[in-house]
Amino acid sequence: MNRLLILGGGTAGTIVANRLRRRLDEDSWQITVVDQDDRHLYQPGQLFVPFGIYQSRDIARPRRQFIPDGVDLVMGEIEQVIPDESVCRLIGGRELPYDYLVIATGASPRPDQTPGFEGPEWRKSIHEFYTFDGAAALAAKLAQWDGGRMAIHIVDMPIKCPVAPLEFTFLADAFFSDRGMRDRVEMVYVTPLDGAFTKPVAARHLGGILEERKVGIESEFAVERVDVEEKKLVSYDEREVDFDLLVTVPLNMGADYIERSGLGDDLNYVPVDKATFLSKAHDNVFAVGDASDIPTSKAGSVVHFSLELFEDNFVNHVHGRQMTKAFDGHANCFIESGHGKGLLIDFNYDTQPLPGRYPLPGLGPFSLLRETEANHWGKMMFRWVYWNLLLPGNNLPLDPLMSMAGKEEEEPA
Repeated sequence: MNRLLILGGGTAGTIVANRLRRRLDEDSWQITVVDQDDRHLYQPGQLFVPFGIYQSRDIARPRRQFIPDGVDLVMGEIEQVIPDESVCRLIGGRELPYDYLVIATGASPRPDQTPGFEGPEWRKSIHEFYTFDGAAALAAKLAQWDGGRMAIHIVDMPIKCPVAPLEFTFLADAFFSDRGMRDRVEMVYVTPLDGAFTKPVAARHLGGILEERKVGIESEFAVERVDVEEKKLVSYDEREVDFDLLVTVPLNMGADYIERSGLGDDLNYVPVDKATFLSKAHDNVFAVGDASDIPTSKAGSVVHFSLELFEDNFVNHVHGRQMTKAFDGHANCFIESGHGKGLLIDFNYDTQPLPGRYPLPGLGPFSLLRETEANHWGKMMFRWVYWNLLLPGNNLPLDPLMSMAGKEEEEPA
């Protein structure tokens, strides 16, 4: 009996469990998923919680609901993987041996990595929305906030859903406008990158969108600490950004057990082949979704597109055959821009976001690098797609590899 152990029952781990349960013979393969609780969160929905658009019931469901029959779900916290022995040890001492390991424990915000975040102002004047508890606390804050200077801040890349801080900015602008208090809120977007949009074509099409909304930008800001008493972000080059309300995206890191197991880089992401997700150090270990170090967005679309290819690669690998399906880094992201409109970008490892129509050339129904109502509805309907199609491991009528069909190629300025 071959033993497949999947660490993490989030988006990637659940999709892998569903896809491989259908592909691998039940009489020959035992599949086990490990996670520390039975609560599956639709993570893109957390963006909408601070504005009262979604509640817990909209984005949380039992994890067991999506684990297929014939797959064991073990509740426990991972202490360590011992790759030379092909064993995973849980806190409490239980050991789970494996023949093949899929690491799918994702990435998490780590406010403890930045001095000042978790001090006396945490969830008072300093907030985050990358956890449900954080998003709910921010909703309570925004409901009674009278205005002032709001800083929307990113500590460093990579982060889950890199466009989410921009989406929060747009939604906050709309939220304050709808409440008749936008003139009482000064907003500044603070990023470690050289701009809100860093790819040349996207920057040309969308570069003015923050200015149109009267949002300032502080770029190339590498935060060293937060001065809690003075309410200032302080950078390593001694620049300062004042705030009355700070909405930050803390440093994102992989799970701590990856460091204890010697499997990761400095941020606890597992180094893998970017085309196949096979560990660079161990021939029976894969890392998928946000847990890997592949150089593309840590976004749900990447999980979906990549795992359509991973399924065949895994089956070929365990049977001693070559893995022939090479992932190209394909990602697309709806960007909610407020007031019932949204943007869409589509790109991969080698091709930057370009204008055009998606997924059908000339027809869309979605427009690339343009604000449209259709893009907003694409964002909103994705929640149904997620629960009903993606998590069960079904294919969508979209090519997992990026297509240039419908795109308008432009030369960088």
